[in-house]
Amino acid sequence: MVACIGLAGCADVTSALDPLGIDGRDGGAKITYATLMRVGMAARAGGDYPNAVAVFRRAASIAPSEAIPLVAVGETLRDMGQVNEAIVAYNSALARSPKHPRALQGLAKAYLKTGRPELAAEPLAVAYADAPNDPKLLVLLGVSADFTGQHPEAQAYYRRGLELVPGDPVLTLDLALSLALTGQYDTAIAQLQPIAVAPTASARDRQTLALIYGLKGDRTAAERLARVDLDPGSVENNLAYYETLRRLSPHARSKAVLSAGAGSGKTPSS
Repeated sequence: MVACIGLAGCADVTSALDPLGIDGRDGGAKITYATLMRVGMAARAGGDYPNAVAVFRRAASIAPSEAIPLVAVGETLRDMGQVNEAIVAYNSALARSPKHPRALQGLAKAYLKTGRPELAAEPLAVAYADAPNDPKLLVLLGVSADFTGQHPEAQAYYRRGLELVPGDPVLTLDLALSLALTGQYDTAIAQLQPIAVAPTASARDRQTLALIYGLKGDRTAAERLARVDLDPGSVENNLAYYETLRRLSPHARSKAVLSAGAGSGKTPSS
């Protein structure tokens, strides 16, 4: 995430700024590419996404060889839920720098978000050729493989990532979920349980473990975990949903779970 560093009153700065008219015509010094990028990052950090996009696009126009402002446009548009526009921005960044890692990974994330995991394969392959030991890339490769039904390949990516960052909660959660989707419930539980019951566990950790118990058919354990974060009505709805999933074919179950957004959806910390 981009933090607002060194800029006091970020919201005031961005609201007073006309990002498309910054050229020094008022007699002051011309605002530079670096300044535009700082203002854009401040706007994004403050939740002012439309202004951030406008500032990043202005930065891209005055630095036509730089890919990073277009990457920032893509990332901000994804934050806004405008995924198709984000894809256009990432492709524009890649036209400037064909192997830019953030552009490649951002494009893959956008394709995954649109439900087109097969399109994520190409940018991920390009990124992997240059950075085969990047844990963030490995988790994206795993997620993409899970979405296309290649669960053993996905698990291999997650395990490789865990070799590089042992105990990483994101990789652990995604590995556990992938194992559960292939019916390896006890192994999945053993993977995720230490993280899900730790004091630092998130609701997503606990509820993913509840899902795995539900898929296994252990209603008691699933209910116990669900009650930590959910009201009684939601608990009952989830338990009924787990039973519905158990009645589906493995392929339909996997598609339903992944489409519902289970899993981390994130990348490991650097």
